[in-house]
Amino acid sequence: MDWKSLFFSAEGRIGRQVFWIGWLMLLGAHVVAGWIPLIGQVIGLVAIFAWVCLCAKRLHDMGRSGWWQLVPILLGPVLIVGSAMSIGFGAVLAELTNGDAGWAALAGVGGLFVSLAIAFVAVVGFTLWLGITEGQPGENRYGEPPLTPVVV
Repeated sequence: MDWKSLFFSAEGRIGRQVFWIGWLMLLGAHVVAGWIPLIGQVIGLVAIFAWVCLCAKRLHDMGRSGWWQLVPILLGPVLIVGSAMSIGFGAVLAELTNGDAGWAALAGVGGLFVSLAIAFVAVVGFTLWLGITEGQPGENRYGEPPLTPVVV
Protein backbone atom coordinates (compact mmCIF):
# COMPACT_ATOMS: atom_id res chain seq x y z
CA MET A 1 0.00 0.00 0.00
CA ASP A 2 1.34 3.40 -0.89
CA TRP A 3 1.29 6.39 1.50
CA LYS A 4 -1.19 8.39 -0.55
CA SER A 5 -3.86 5.69 -0.46
CA LEU A 6 -3.05 4.89 3.18
CA PHE A 7 -3.78 8.41 4.42
CA PHE A 8 -6.15 9.87 1.83
CA SER A 9 -8.51 7.04 0.88
CA ALA A 10 -11.04 5.26 3.08
CA GLU A 11 -11.32 2.36 0.64
CA GLY A 12 -9.93 -1.07 1.40
CA ARG A 13 -8.39 -2.75 4.43
CA ILE A 14 -5.20 -2.46 6.45
CA GLY A 15 -3.68 -4.70 9.09
CA ARG A 16 -2.66 -3.90 12.62
CA GLN A 17 1.01 -3.24 11.86
CA VAL A 18 0.22 -0.73 9.11
CA PHE A 19 -2.35 0.91 11.41
CA TRP A 20 0.23 1.49 14.16
CA ILE A 21 2.81 2.79 11.68
CA GLY A 22 0.22 5.22 10.32
CA TRP A 23 -0.80 6.18 13.86
CA LEU A 24 2.79 7.03 14.78
CA MET A 25 3.23 9.09 11.63
CA LEU A 26 0.04 11.04 12.33
CA LEU A 27 1.10 11.58 15.95
CA GLY A 28 4.36 13.05 14.64
CA ALA A 29 2.43 15.27 12.22
CA HIS A 30 0.29 16.59 15.08
CA VAL A 31 3.36 17.30 17.21
CA VAL A 32 5.01 19.20 14.36
CA ALA A 33 1.75 20.99 13.57
CA GLY A 34 1.59 22.24 17.16
CA TRP A 35 4.89 24.10 16.72
CA ILE A 36 4.04 25.90 13.46
CA PRO A 37 1.60 28.81 13.95
CA LEU A 38 -0.58 29.02 10.82
CA ILE A 39 0.54 26.23 8.54
CA GLY A 40 0.36 23.88 11.52
CA GLN A 41 -3.40 24.30 11.69
CA VAL A 42 -3.70 23.24 8.06
CA ILE A 43 -1.40 20.28 8.73
CA GLY A 44 -3.58 19.38 11.73
CA LEU A 45 -6.76 19.39 9.61
CA VAL A 46 -5.12 17.23 6.95
CA ALA A 47 -3.92 14.85 9.68
CA ILE A 48 -7.46 14.58 11.08
CA PHE A 49 -8.73 13.63 7.62
CA ALA A 50 -5.91 11.08 7.33
CA TRP A 51 -6.85 9.69 10.78
CA VAL A 52 -10.45 9.17 9.64
CA CYS A 53 -9.24 7.31 6.53
CA LEU A 54 -6.83 5.19 8.57
CA CYS A 55 -9.50 4.21 11.11
CA ALA A 56 -12.05 3.46 8.38
CA LYS A 57 -9.67 1.02 6.68
CA ARG A 58 -8.85 -0.66 9.98
CA LEU A 59 -12.57 -1.02 10.76
CA HIS A 60 -13.09 -2.43 7.27
CA ASP A 61 -10.46 -5.07 8.01
CA MET A 62 -12.48 -6.05 11.06
CA GLY A 63 -15.64 -6.32 8.93
CA ARG A 64 -17.24 -3.15 10.32
CA SER A 65 -18.35 0.06 8.72
CA GLY A 66 -16.08 3.09 8.97
CA TRP A 67 -18.96 4.97 10.60
CA TRP A 68 -18.19 3.14 13.88
CA GLN A 69 -15.47 5.71 14.52
CA LEU A 70 -18.19 8.28 15.24
CA VAL A 71 -19.01 6.58 18.55
CA PRO A 72 -16.00 7.88 20.54
CA ILE A 73 -15.96 11.16 18.59
CA LEU A 74 -19.58 11.95 19.48
CA LEU A 75 -19.29 10.68 23.05
CA GLY A 76 -17.02 13.57 24.06
CA PRO A 77 -19.29 16.45 22.99
CA VAL A 78 -22.36 14.75 24.48
CA LEU A 79 -20.61 14.41 27.84
CA ILE A 80 -19.24 17.97 27.72
CA VAL A 81 -22.61 19.52 26.87
CA GLY A 82 -24.26 17.49 29.62
CA SER A 83 -21.78 18.62 32.25
CA ALA A 84 -21.90 22.24 31.02
CA MET A 85 -25.65 22.12 31.46
CA SER A 86 -25.13 20.78 34.98
CA ILE A 87 -22.96 23.82 35.76
CA GLY A 88 -25.73 26.16 34.66
CA PHE A 89 -28.53 24.21 36.35
CA GLY A 90 -26.51 23.95 39.55
CA ALA A 91 -25.97 27.71 39.65
CA VAL A 92 -29.65 28.41 38.97
CA LEU A 93 -30.73 25.91 41.60
CA ALA A 94 -28.37 27.43 44.14
CA GLU A 95 -29.75 30.91 43.45
CA LEU A 96 -33.34 29.73 43.76
CA THR A 97 -32.66 28.05 47.09
CA ASN A 98 -30.57 30.95 48.47
CA GLY A 99 -27.58 28.66 48.56
CA ASP A 100 -24.01 29.27 47.57
CA ALA A 101 -23.82 29.36 43.76
CA GLY A 102 -20.05 28.94 43.89
CA TRP A 103 -20.23 25.42 45.29
CA ALA A 104 -22.86 24.39 42.75
CA ALA A 105 -20.75 25.74 39.90
CA LEU A 106 -17.67 24.03 41.32
CA ALA A 107 -19.54 20.72 41.40
CA GLY A 108 -20.51 21.28 37.76
CA VAL A 109 -16.89 22.01 36.80
CA GLY A 110 -15.90 18.76 38.51
CA GLY A 111 -18.49 17.01 36.37
CA LEU A 112 -16.94 18.64 33.31
CA PHE A 113 -13.50 17.26 34.18
CA VAL A 114 -14.95 13.80 34.78
CA SER A 115 -16.70 14.01 31.40
CA LEU A 116 -13.44 15.00 29.70
CA ALA A 117 -11.66 12.09 31.38
CA ILE A 118 -14.35 9.65 30.21
CA ALA A 119 -14.13 11.01 26.65
CA PHE A 120 -10.33 10.67 26.72
CA VAL A 121 -10.54 7.07 27.95
CA ALA A 122 -13.12 6.31 25.24
CA VAL A 123 -10.82 7.61 22.47
CA VAL A 124 -7.78 5.78 23.86
CA GLY A 125 -9.83 2.59 24.29
CA PHE A 126 -11.16 2.84 20.74
CA THR A 127 -7.65 3.33 19.35
CA LEU A 128 -6.36 0.31 21.29
CA TRP A 129 -9.33 -1.76 20.13
CA LEU A 130 -8.53 -0.86 16.51
CA GLY A 131 -4.85 -1.65 16.94
CA ILE A 132 -5.19 -4.92 18.84
CA THR A 133 -8.23 -6.67 17.34
CA GLU A 134 -7.50 -9.12 14.54
CA GLY A 135 -9.05 -8.55 11.16
CA GLN A 136 -11.27 -11.00 9.35
CA PRO A 137 -9.12 -13.74 7.81
CA GLY A 138 -10.80 -13.96 4.43
CA GLU A 139 -12.31 -11.60 1.92
CA ASN A 140 -15.16 -9.44 3.20
CA ARG A 141 -17.36 -6.79 1.62
CA TYR A 142 -14.49 -4.27 1.83
CA GLY A 143 -12.04 -6.35 -0.19
CA GLU A 144 -9.22 -8.82 0.09
CA PRO A 145 -7.35 -9.19 3.39
CA PRO A 146 -4.23 -7.04 3.69
CA LEU A 147 -0.90 -8.66 3.01
CA THR A 148 0.82 -9.83 6.17
CA PRO A 149 4.46 -8.74 6.25
CA VAL A 150 6.99 -11.46 6.99
CA VAL A 151 8.90 -10.79 10.21
CA VAL A 152 12.48 -12.05 10.03
